[in-house]
Amino acid sequence: MKLSKLLATAAVALGMATGAMAEDKTKVGFVFVGPIGDGGWTYEHNKGRLAVEQEFGDKVETVFVESVPEGPDAERVMTQMALEGADLIFTTSFGYMDPTINVAAKFPNVKFEHATGYKRADNVSTYSARFYEGRAIQGHIAGKMTKSNIVGYIGSYPIPEVIRGINSAFSHARKANPDVQFKIVWAYTWFDPAKEAEAAKVLIEQGADIILQHTDSTAPQAAAQEAGNVYTFGQASDMAEYGPKPRISSIIDDWAPYYIARTRAVMDGTWTSTDTWDGIGPGMVGIGEISSEVPADVKAEALALKDAIAKGEYHPFTGPLNKQDGSAWLAAGETADDGTLLGMNFYVEGIEGTIPQ
Repeated sequence: MKLSKLLATAAVALGMATGAMAEDKTKVGFVFVGPIGDGGWTYEHNKGRLAVEQEFGDKVETVFVESVPEGPDAERVMTQMALEGADLIFTTSFGYMDPTINVAAKFPNVKFEHATGYKRADNVSTYSARFYEGRAIQGHIAGKMTKSNIVGYIGSYPIPEVIRGINSAFSHARKANPDVQFKIVWAYTWFDPAKEAEAAKVLIEQGADIILQHTDSTAPQAAAQEAGNVYTFGQASDMAEYGPKPRISSIIDDWAPYYIARTRAVMDGTWTSTDTWDGIGPGMVGIGEISSEVPADVKAEALALKDAIAKGEYHPFTGPLNKQDGSAWLAAGETADDGTLLGMNFYVEGIEGTIPQ
């Protein structure tokens, strides 16, 4: 055989082998609502993506698009990922729910995982974390630490996930300090540092010396640091660069084990549509280090509460608890069922103001 033919044959063989290797590689896509450098929600989801790469090496390829608005843009991004060969797509914000369902219907062979939603299909799973467990611990610390008895809370959108967090934090702050009041400002954004900073400043002007947030940037931490004598809690990520003050602890979302497990399920053919809602016990919700600003006895109480929740010995929504209008909700010793929590659309007794519609 002539040398030219030998080279041609080798090139074809090499091309076929390379193609086979490429086909064997599992492609995993991530759609992010904020920038990967937000220091909070998206930062932690991206850490999960990087953990997938580290776990599987050259057996996977991950792709992501950051700062994707909820709505038509999200549907366009998901469609493009599917067209470009993604085997598995994680969509990481509540407002991606309908776009995820719509795109999944067009690509039945692609697996989709939607964070914090409730709509599923044969090729769509849902997953979330029991953030309210961490809010209970933050509420206890806030109730013990406040001197003004005013705790500020920056809400993103008035959806059950956020309302659960407010109720959990408030009820535990009130148990620790019966004089506590909550002031709530709705930012109507997940990530907008300017809006988040403004919300923090408004709360501080209203007398809040502790601020909790359910938004994704570190802007409230910076605003509190500038104000002085205001404490904060990291949201979704540790935000430890603002410790030991104003940030005195945090909720940390650890998505890596879930992302690794679900990627492996696609790779070995065991993936099925399911719903996952894990908390402190399984490790999906972590509690960041409690700083030296917190008195030793308060820290010990907070850690004891964390351990009781992790072991299943205590549920953050345990009665007696009434709804805001005074009507009975949970009797003494009764705990809330998941269905009620997932659809929570009311404040507990003692919270002032109304939930925006």
